[in-house]
Amino acid sequence: MKGQGGTNPLHRVELDIKAQLEIAHQPIRNGYFPERGVASVVATMTGGRQCEVGIIGYDGMTGIAVILGQDSSSNETYIQAAGNGWRLPVEILRPAVAESPSLRTSVLDYAHAFLVQSSRTALVNGHSKIEERLARWLLMIHDRSDGDKIYLTHEFLATMLGARRPGVTTALEMLEYRGLVRAKRGEVTIIDRVGLMELTHGAYGEEEQRYFGLATAA
Repeated sequence: MKGQGGTNPLHRVELDIKAQLEIAHQPIRNGYFPERGVASVVATMTGGRQCEVGIIGYDGMTGIAVILGQDSSSNETYIQAAGNGWRLPVEILRPAVAESPSLRTSVLDYAHAFLVQSSRTALVNGHSKIEERLARWLLMIHDRSDGDKIYLTHEFLATMLGARRPGVTTALEMLEYRGLVRAKRGEVTIIDRVGLMELTHGAYGEEEQRYFGLATAA
């Protein structure tokens, strides 16, 4: 891919926490490809209630709506764990995907993997207990992180899980009591990954590994 004058249109960027990559119903200007860090795709209801519907790490990209022929998304996407990656203007991304069968296949494979992830999240949010949802979410972030420490607040967790903050606090305390995590202000450390997986009672497992494999292979 070449920009104007033969320059490389890919730009290395820092992905700072809370940086907005996509704003709901606003034109998407760039696609982002994280190498480190994690982005959340968040849906918002009338009245301001929010819930995370997808996670993007080194396994994926933003800007899927553009690839599917849209100019904007109904969701917001912002950085929840700081890192870095690459930024590509949509006026370069869109024709590049259209002109390259192999790139188009990879991007559409990822779009399918993300849809599987979102569908699974909806199922779990509707049928799993808050502590099971929390354990699953921590495992998914852990999958896309460099180490065992995850930096976040209880308020942020509540938004991601679409739950009330007191319920999230109680669930996190339960995980800590069982020795699965260690929590302190603004930080959660994964201690027992296998124990977290068992706690989900099937909310995290084969399906998550399947779509994570689909995404990383795309």
